[in-house]
Amino acid sequence: MPFLASLLTRRGAATLNWLRGWNGLTRFGAGAVVEALTPSFYNSATRSVVQKQIYFTAWQILPGYGLFAALLSFVIIQIVVSKARDFGLSDYALEMTMRVLVLELLPLITALFVALRSGAAINTEVALMNINNEIKALREAGVDPMRFEFVPRVIGGMISVVSLISFSSIVALVLAYLVVYGWQLSGFADFTRVIAKVFVPLAMFGLILKALAFGLAVTVIPISAGLNAPQKLFFAPISVLQGMVRLFFVLMIIEVASLALQYI
Repeated sequence: MPFLASLLTRRGAATLNWLRGWNGLTRFGAGAVVEALTPSFYNSATRSVVQKQIYFTAWQILPGYGLFAALLSFVIIQIVVSKARDFGLSDYALEMTMRVLVLELLPLITALFVALRSGAAINTEVALMNINNEIKALREAGVDPMRFEFVPRVIGGMISVVSLISFSSIVALVLAYLVVYGWQLSGFADFTRVIAKVFVPLAMFGLILKALAFGLAVTVIPISAGLNAPQKLFFAPISVLQGMVRLFFVLMIIEVASLALQYI
């Protein structure tokens, strides 16, 4: 009986901490969205933080990520086109490539890439700010950390993710044309017809909504995890690990929900 009581107590405490973490995440995310939609939020100070976040999250990695996206896209396009020809489905190869690569794979890979590179860094930075009482010091100095530190990072992260997804999608479309039609302009009419068939308004709306959701997740979850970290130094890596696991889970939920709404 003592063992069972101890086990139930530990499980109950773990469940409460898990619920408390998701509650804090939801409240922070809702507050960040409200702030971002408030016109008075934007001034020179917040714009400066947004620009820095875009620079470190998107612009700095653009050459490397562009090369990676191009290589991945080229390999996948070649595989899809060659296999479609083997099975006599050449007419559907281009459409299949666009649906799989541009609508699903590249947005998810971009979000994961940004999460691993910038999300973990943001989580660590905010956790250390919390542990070292820097956030409390900002509040005591009359500076709202939500407005001047966290929300600009969220906005910059969202813009970065959307921009990288757009860039990688354009690269994939150009490569798809070159693989299927080569350097000839004769296939442009068929290519635009397939684009019009795939990127209908509903599909475009879903892609934009998913990209925004990915951008919101890769910034809100790391910041929230850092803010909820206990104020002890050895909890910083634990906070980062928990934040990354939660972020991966949310990204997968967004992708599964997108697939379900689009194809089921």
